[in-house]
Amino acid sequence: MFDMIVIGGGPAGLSAAVYGLRNGKSVLIIEKSVFGGQIVNSPKVENIPGFTSISGDVFADKFLDQAMAQGAEVTLEEVMDVKKENIFYVQTLEGNTYQGKSVIIATGTTHRLLGLEHEEDLIGDGISFCAVCDGDFYKDQTVVMIGGGNSAFVEANLLVDIVKELILLQDMPFFTADQKSQDQLFDHPNVTAHVNTKVLGYELTDGRLTGVRYEQAGKEQIVSCDGVFLAVGLVPDNGIFKELTNLDASGYIQADEACLTKTPGLFVAGDCRTKSLRQVATACADGAMAAIAACSYLKQ
Repeated sequence: MFDMIVIGGGPAGLSAAVYGLRNGKSVLIIEKSVFGGQIVNSPKVENIPGFTSISGDVFADKFLDQAMAQGAEVTLEEVMDVKKENIFYVQTLEGNTYQGKSVIIATGTTHRLLGLEHEEDLIGDGISFCAVCDGDFYKDQTVVMIGGGNSAFVEANLLVDIVKELILLQDMPFFTADQKSQDQLFDHPNVTAHVNTKVLGYELTDGRLTGVRYEQAGKEQIVSCDGVFLAVGLVPDNGIFKELTNLDASGYIQADEACLTKTPGLFVAGDCRTKSLRQVATACADGAMAAIAACSYLKQ
């Protein structure tokens, strides 16, 4: 029996664990993949408070060490179901059931991928998602931005003053980003844009990304580049919580800064909830808020 079960070991989940532990609660963190979340894929991060520059995996290790030093129990398992009677029962794919007086959902999101050959192997080594995190690696180089919505243009506008050339590939016949973002980006002479494209694959030379192969108007083409930024959407994985929470049309758990769900004792923190900014700093803030809210619930 745990006072808190935290589902997800990214910045939101680890922050929740630290705050819960510092309030004298027993905490179990269940993570299905890698502790630290998406940040571990960034070799250099410069927007985390307290660090001029740090690699994502080192930051994740430090965060995990902090939680474990304060008494957190951790397990690498995939949560398959959460039920509530008088307490919560958290069932995992590995066949275990954990009991908790409160639960904090901090499962984050995953970047939608194109499902192409070599794609997963290139993440963090040729393929990136965050211009703030990785943009400086491509200073005065050529990069391809795949995507045409607001997220793509936000990232592209951060990259355009860093790179030598920025090439946008959009699979739709038009860009869906707001007009102001488009005008801001296309005002730069080093931007080239292509619509009605279908990305077919990544070109590699000696294992290094050197280009993108795509089809446009029935003709296959290859554009040379030093890196690719993917901005084709984020995917929350909240389906197993749909009976205990309210999900919006995109699958995010509906909650405000108080991190409350419709189920007493069940809280949500980080990128998996409805919010306007998904960054490490905001995930940590959510984790702290959710843990304090859980502590208040436990006192009742």
